[in-house]
Amino acid sequence: MNKDYRPNPFDLALQEGAWNAINICLRLKPSERITLITDRFSREIADALLFEILQVGAEARVFLLEDYVVRPMRHMPRAVLESLALSQVSIFAAQALEHELNARMEMMQVVNEHHLRHGHMVNISKQIMTQGMRADFNQIDRLSTRLVNQARATHRIHATSPGGTDIEAEFSPQLRWIKTSGIITPEKWGNLPGGEIFTSPLRVDGVFVVDGVVGDYLCAKYGDLKETPLSIEIENSRIRALHCENKQLLEEFSTYISTDENSNRVGEFAIGTNLAIHDVIGNILQDEKIPGIHIAFGHPYSEHTGQSWFSSSHIDCVGRAFNIWMDGELIMEQGQFVGFMD
Repeated sequence: MNKDYRPNPFDLALQEGAWNAINICLRLKPSERITLITDRFSREIADALLFEILQVGAEARVFLLEDYVVRPMRHMPRAVLESLALSQVSIFAAQALEHELNARMEMMQVVNEHHLRHGHMVNISKQIMTQGMRADFNQIDRLSTRLVNQARATHRIHATSPGGTDIEAEFSPQLRWIKTSGIITPEKWGNLPGGEIFTSPLRVDGVFVVDGVVGDYLCAKYGDLKETPLSIEIENSRIRALHCENKQLLEEFSTYISTDENSNRVGEFAIGTNLAIHDVIGNILQDEKIPGIHIAFGHPYSEHTGQSWFSSSHIDCVGRAFNIWMDGELIMEQGQFVGFMD
C-alpha cells in the first residue's frame, strides 16, 4: 500500500459488503495489484474495502481524490490513470459531482484498454453497502445468465407499469446484450452492487415514466421521484416531449439531454436483476439494479454493445413495478420475475 494513505477505523456493518466486493465480485488474488480511488465523503467505505484487500495480500494503491485535484474535477489525475494502467483490478468508490463525467470517462478508457476487473461504485453509501452489496451475487449471476440468453434471442420487448410506462423496444442481433451481474471479469467492468443485463436498442417508442430516480448528479439533488414523476415521450428512440410537476427538475433534465446531438437518444435498455433490492432508495447506483426496466439517454456503451454512435453524456432513468414481455412471453409481473428463479 502507498505510504501516504493512512486507513481509519470503519463501521463493522460495512464489512460484509466489502468482503463481497473483494472476494466474490472482483475475486482479487494475492499476486495482483489493485487501484482504489475514493474521496472524502466515501472514505469510510474505502477503508472497509482496503481492509479486505489487505486480508487478501494484494498490492494496493489508494487515491483520495481531494489530495490530487480540486473538485469538481474536469480530468482524472494523471497519477490515478498511470496506476490503473499497471493494475489488474480497480475500484472507483466516490461521489459523482456535476461536470465530472468527462473525468470518469477518462478513467474508464484506461479500464477498457487494459481490461481491468473494475468495480464502479459511484455515489456509494453505507445504506447500499448494507443492502445491495450484501446480495448473493452467485445467485444473481445464475438469474442474469438465464435472462441474458433469452434476451439475445428476443426481437421485441414490451413493458408497462402502474405509473404509466408503456414502451415497445426493438433489438438487433448486431447489438450485443451484456451481463453485469456483480461477478466482474476482464471482458466488462461492472457497477457494484451489480445485477443487470443491458444492450443498446435498435428502436424505442412509447412513454417511459420515471417514478424511481434519474441518474448522474441529478439523482443526489432530486432523489426518489415517486411523488413528482418525470414522464418521457419517446419516438424512434428520441425524446419527443417531457412532463413533470417539478419544473426545476424538468429544466435541468432538459438541459442535460441537450448536451450534444445524441444526448436525447436512448442509448441503453436494461433489466435489473439484484434480488436483494426491493424498493427505491434515491440512489441510482443501487436503484437501477432493482428488478425492472431502466433506460438511459446518451452514450450507448458502444465499446461493449457494438452501437455505431457516441454521446458525451449518459443519464439513467428508473421506474417501478414493471410488467415485461419478451416477444410476447411474460417474464416479469409487478416487478417480480416469472419463471427465471432457482
